[in-house]
Amino acid sequence: MYLNIFVFILTFCLMEFMAWFSHKYIMHGFLWNLHADHHKKDHDSWFERNDAFFIFYAVISIGFFLLWQNDILEIGLAIGLGIFAYGLAYFTVHDIFIHQRFKLFRNANNRYAKAVRRAHKMHHKHLGKEEGECFGMLVVPFKYFKK
Repeated sequence: MYLNIFVFILTFCLMEFMAWFSHKYIMHGFLWNLHADHHKKDHDSWFERNDAFFIFYAVISIGFFLLWQNDILEIGLAIGLGIFAYGLAYFTVHDIFIHQRFKLFRNANNRYAKAVRRAHKMHHKHLGKEEGECFGMLVVPFKYFKK
């Protein structure tokens, strides 16, 4: 039981690194063609090609659920839930809170919320794939907490 809780929390925390890594080296790298429409709004659709990235992590999460269900990996459920929980947090912070794809959390104005918005705004000031900054989501550099 405690092992599963530990693995869940560890997986959730490691997903911040995975999000940073995949954002910096994959989305702003060889799969820029899928991510570019997120930086440059030259489309009228609510959906973006960038939305395809969630499928990758969803498949990995489902894979761990299946490993657990088929008694191949006992901690598979904890890993799958950790990936899912991070994905839900990422969606809530990035798509709902920051980009307001759904009109929720508009009045969140605490120090952390302001720092997350500042860091993401700095990330989006770069329209190309090079010279980006702030590739993570939930862990924000301290300089964005300043007033």
